[in-house]
Amino acid sequence: MNDDKTTQSPEPWWKFGHVWLVIAGPCVVVVAGLVTAWLAMSNPDPVLTGDYYRRGAEIDKAPAKDKAMMPALQGRNHAATESPAR
Repeated sequence: MNDDKTTQSPEPWWKFGHVWLVIAGPCVVVVAGLVTAWLAMSNPDPVLTGDYYRRGAEIDKAPAKDKAMMPALQGRNHAATESPAR
């Protein structure tokens, strides 16, 4: 006697969810890499000028005229201190 349940052929590989879970990881990484490459090519970083160091040094020499230009640590310490008693 030939039983139909014992002679069934196994299901194809694409019908198993775990296979797609394993395949999806590398596919997502490849797509993310292509998107990153596209973003890098379409929005390149600007090239520095030859005098970038001098320009930066001039910015540091400019006096701070406004309290908004105060260094963060100094401003934080000033805000944390109590005002003197009058």
